[in-house]
Amino acid sequence: MTAATRTPTAAQAHYLEPGWFTRNVFNRLVRRSTRMGLSLMGSRELRVRGRKSGEWRSTPVNLLVVDGQRYLVAPRGEAQWVRNIRVAGGGELRVGRRVEPFTVVEVADGDKAPILRPYLKQWKWEIGAFFDGVDASASDDELTAIAPRHPIFLLADAA
Repeated sequence: MTAATRTPTAAQAHYLEPGWFTRNVFNRLVRRSTRMGLSLMGSRELRVRGRKSGEWRSTPVNLLVVDGQRYLVAPRGEAQWVRNIRVAGGGELRVGRRVEPFTVVEVADGDKAPILRPYLKQWKWEIGAFFDGVDASASDDELTAIAPRHPIFLLADAA
């Protein structure tokens, strides 16, 4: 069964919609800064083709690098960009004029703890509220318990 046709589980249906301030002020500020070439603590503009329309969609994201590997973590859960990237299989990351095309492999839930820990350490101030009180000091078991609600993608350079 392909990712595009699987039936969503309760964890996959988990999504915390951004509030008005985040949507209309914070995300716009980060997107604008990133487009000007100012990456705020690793921010990038993610561009991915819509799964139905095929049109480019964009949103600000935090690029995480762990042991030389690049990851995108969905702190809010099953966001539209997550659904789109599963179907598209990749997209583009932008900072200023620099465009990096990439492909993705979704990380299995059991492999997420070593990725979630540095993500929570780096961006807890911004995304901590989406992780039910779990932070970088949590045990592997606690991180594994919340892992299904937070999709993670390993990025590879597009061929």
